[in-house]
Amino acid sequence: MGDMERISISIPAKLLKEFDEVIAEKGYASRSEAIRDAIRDYIIRYKWLQSMEGERAGSVNVIYNHHSHEVMQRVIDIQHDFRDLIIATLHIHLDKEHCLEVILVKGDAKKIKELANKLATVKGVKLVRVSVMAPGGHIPE
Repeated sequence: MGDMERISISIPAKLLKEFDEVIAEKGYASRSEAIRDAIRDYIIRYKWLQSMEGERAGSVNVIYNHHSHEVMQRVIDIQHDFRDLIIATLHIHLDKEHCLEVILVKGDAKKIKELANKLATVKGVKLVRVSVMAPGGHIPE
């Protein structure tokens, strides 16, 4: 492996415990190896999302902690800003703290990316995943 850089990060204890359980289950040799894979996956997803163009239809899935200050209102406000793109939404209570918002979208890929990026920056949002297809059922490359 080429040049290596050493970094230091802060992670909540609960998140690190869950991460350690996952990497043990998957058989990683070290946290570093698992973190490298996670970073690669993040970069691939980001580049895929950034490369989308044209008309798309699909979903933007958002998991958030509804106890975070004003997170629900901010998520709703953002959705109102993109009402021309949003076909429907589904709200699911996952547990005592977390909700899943499934936002069905159809429109220009640039606007879908903008919606996803705005949602991802809201404090209290834990995860944003975009799943879209081109018209005619072709999965974008």
